[in-house]
Amino acid sequence: MRAAWLLPGGTGPGQTREDTRLAPVGTMTPDGELTTRQGVIPGGSKFAATGAGAMSLQIGVGRAAVQGTLAQGAYPVAVDAPETLTFGDGSAQFDRIDTVVLRVYDGLFDVSGQTLAAVEVVPGAAAESPVAPTLEPACLPLWDVRVPAGASAGVGGIDWGAALTDRRHYTVAVGGIVPRGSLADPGAYDGQYADVDGVLYRWSAASTAWVLYRPPAAPVEVVTTGLTVTSGWALSSFSARRDGKSVSATVYVTRTGPALSADPNLDDTHVCTLPADWRPPGDTAAIAGDGYGFGEARVEADGQIYLRAWSPNVSIGTNANVRITAGFVQ
Repeated sequence: MRAAWLLPGGTGPGQTREDTRLAPVGTMTPDGELTTRQGVIPGGSKFAATGAGAMSLQIGVGRAAVQGTLAQGAYPVAVDAPETLTFGDGSAQFDRIDTVVLRVYDGLFDVSGQTLAAVEVVPGAAAESPVAPTLEPACLPLWDVRVPAGASAGVGGIDWGAALTDRRHYTVAVGGIVPRGSLADPGAYDGQYADVDGVLYRWSAASTAWVLYRPPAAPVEVVTTGLTVTSGWALSSFSARRDGKSVSATVYVTRTGPALSADPNLDDTHVCTLPADWRPPGDTAAIAGDGYGFGEARVEADGQIYLRAWSPNVSIGTNANVRITAGFVQ
């Protein structure tokens, strides 16, 4: 990596400007064993395009990694001052598509005789159905501009609101999540992540496809201890299960105190208290039954469980076995 180079801003051979320079950006997302996924570094309005005149476009500041040939490697580049580009007049008959690129010239690998980076326009060919031009190595596309037939400064120029197509795609440090416009391009390695319109995907080398990311399931927890019963009751068994934030609890208790009369209904009766980590965020209802009568229990946020309703005129007798089942989300 030629980290000592200053890459001038495309003012011509032998001239330098400190608005486009080599910028260390770390090890970027790989595209192969010896190549880097080229692209714009996310953050802010990077390389924003703004009309600056009838035939002129201003490209804002930003950072990028530009991949050259395999022998060249990747160039980290920063544009730290806006660049204004002027487009040639439209052809007489057909539209054309020009591409705004961030290009690296390296005289060790090309015939430019220069060592610089530049924001520049690569003209396309006018045609009835125009397409963007083919780009050389070490060119990162930023924007396509449709230049209408006959366009010139004298007749109103280019309608910048309709002429621009965003060609910016992004790269991040290796292991980072790459913002993508689509999943058309394959991933570079197993386990690579991509964000497409706010949805997270993971590259699966086994299926050679982007797979919708699903977080691993939370471990299932089970507890059978920690519940305490109040006077007049004996604990037969207790079990609670937590799957993520969903909790289900079952309590078996035996009535050891005097029979509870439901005439016509049951007074609220404290039965037991759940363990500290197994309580609902607020009061919730539960079901209860003893094989003869049935009713409702209330599970409070502090874990206390009360029988509060029962079958009319059906008592809960001494030695009756009562089952209480509750479910809630913590």
